[in-house]
Amino acid sequence: MPRRSVLMHAACLTVTLWASAALAQSADVKGSNDHPMVSRYAGTIIIGYDFRKFDEFVIPLGPIKRLEVGKNTFEPSKSRRVEGRATRILYVGPPDRSPLEIVRNYELELKKNGFEALYACAAVQCGEKDGWLAEFYLYTLDKRLSQTPPPNTGRPTGQVSEYALSSPINQRYLAMQRSRPEGDTYVSVYVATNRSTHHKETQDRPVILLDVIDAIPIETGMVTIDAAAMAKDISTTGHVALYGIHFDTDKADLKPESRPTLQEIAALLKQDPGLKLHIVGHTDNVGAFDYNVGLSQRRAAAVVKDLTATHGIAVARLRPAGVGMLAPVAPNDSEDGRARNRRVELVKQ
Repeated sequence: MPRRSVLMHAACLTVTLWASAALAQSADVKGSNDHPMVSRYAGTIIIGYDFRKFDEFVIPLGPIKRLEVGKNTFEPSKSRRVEGRATRILYVGPPDRSPLEIVRNYELELKKNGFEALYACAAVQCGEKDGWLAEFYLYTLDKRLSQTPPPNTGRPTGQVSEYALSSPINQRYLAMQRSRPEGDTYVSVYVATNRSTHHKETQDRPVILLDVIDAIPIETGMVTIDAAAMAKDISTTGHVALYGIHFDTDKADLKPESRPTLQEIAALLKQDPGLKLHIVGHTDNVGAFDYNVGLSQRRAAAVVKDLTATHGIAVARLRPAGVGMLAPVAPNDSEDGRARNRRVELVKQ
């Protein structure tokens, strides 16, 4: 084959490989999901994903500051350390969208869902130089995701996602919090345009780094809320979801660690003698429909039995009900979502 033909063939092969890889990115990386409380920006694709049942995250609440002269080590001038279920998602967006437009959309959507702003910054407001918040704090080498491209594509595994924020400009950052009786949720949104020319999938496109922390204890995945918090939710919404009542898998026997929550329910009923409640059991969607409805009914009845027999609450004030998986508060396609759906709710009669 003539040299020119060989070169043309090689060039065509390179283009074909790149096109195949780019085409593969029309779908999210395998095993990834949007967080159930945070919608994605339209037209974005997940190129990196990590979920941990329990981890920590230090949320910047002020500009990053250099720790030592001459060294690129930074930390926020003000921050908040949170622990809980940690979800990290790296999205790449359409090339005709700006970081400002995207971060404003996140802000509006989160506010609509009950979140309040903690901190926001742009460009050099976030630190010494535009883009450094990602490069030297949020997306440093030890924090990068490496799923795009996947193995066996003929390209270095993971480098598109690893270097998606290696040359960011026009950075925008937003931190928000939603307070709930069952545990607070923190959202960190970083958006910048990637100017690196190494990978066409991200070049000159907005890249979104989303971190969501559900501040819930590791073992139970739940918190105990007091009678005052229960009363506030019931007066505001007519119901309160409780995640501190525990059962063994497929059983309706109350576990000992349920005691603090049951005591608070009793305190709620005693401080408001006129209050009557439906005690409603909820399950995830694992198992048959009829079985889950029956299980949730038995669990609700177990709560009523404890409140009446142990705490002296009148039977007429409580009515157990089980709805199984019929009223989810999150998708059931992840363990995080299923854990949110397994709960007991107090509903005002």
